[in-house]
Amino acid sequence: MTVFNTHWALRQTLAIAALSAACSFLPAHASTTPAGHQAAHSYTHQTAPTQFVDVNGAHLAYRRFGKTGGIPLVFLQHFVGNLDSWDPKVIDGFAKDREVILFDNAGVASSSGEVPNNIQDMAKYAAGLLQALGVKKADLLGFSMGSLIAQQVALDHPDVVRRLILVGSSPQGGVGMASLTPEFQGYLAKKRDVPDELLLDVFFTQSAESQASGREFLTRLRARKVNRDVNVSDKTAPAQAAAIAGWGAPSDHANDYLKNIKQPTLVVAGSHDIVFYTANDVTLQQNLPNAQLEIYPDSNHGAIYQYPDLFVKHATLFLNGVK
Repeated sequence: MTVFNTHWALRQTLAIAALSAACSFLPAHASTTPAGHQAAHSYTHQTAPTQFVDVNGAHLAYRRFGKTGGIPLVFLQHFVGNLDSWDPKVIDGFAKDREVILFDNAGVASSSGEVPNNIQDMAKYAAGLLQALGVKKADLLGFSMGSLIAQQVALDHPDVVRRLILVGSSPQGGVGMASLTPEFQGYLAKKRDVPDELLLDVFFTQSAESQASGREFLTRLRARKVNRDVNVSDKTAPAQAAAIAGWGAPSDHANDYLKNIKQPTLVVAGSHDIVFYTANDVTLQQNLPNAQLEIYPDSNHGAIYQYPDLFVKHATLFLNGVK
């Protein structure tokens, strides 16, 4: 296990407080209502029930809905995010044409168990979820920390993963990954009256157009009022921070593992990502055997939320084998 230094841990204290507050802005009560007899395709991100399945000793919360019959698209979430941290416009955009699966990893929000402090163990829970749900083949969409988990699942279970979408991602030992970037630290230290408006700074650029898109995103993010996922606990962020730091630890041969991820991969980036630098997405595309890169203009870490319709269109073409 990689050990990160004291300076990283101290900086992370601020990140934990700010990001946890940003992702916990609404009262939340997890749904224990089973899907019942309502068809999965009739649910939306706002109405899909939260269900549970046992994986490796943890009780994992998940939502599964959309058009059934094909390869499901499984979503892996960012740092301190939960089931309701996804953009409904993106999720529902995919659910029109395919089945989608959202879940909380072990110890996160409504899921029980201990939060792993490394990406490898997080990936074991993700793969275990698919096995428990009887999913033999899946496409994975990982955002930020989730994209690191997606890479590991593809490495560990190449027979299960058909295609990969890596959003705001990085290879192991990527630029600026071993500690918080100075830009990110600056926005975390900024005082704000509405906690979730932190996302306007770390997901969107400071241009008027990007900020306007950010405001629309926050409105969508707050839309679900009933049976929202519960907030992450204070144990979540430290463990996840350690996992990201471990992934980002410098190495002379950090990119060697990428040659073993042979699945078709779509790498998606913002042009000015200050959380995981855009250069890391370029490195992924250049070192993965079968990858293409999409960079959206005037965008930050949350580029897919600034261009939700365009992203769903591009990603659908890729998933359908057109791009």
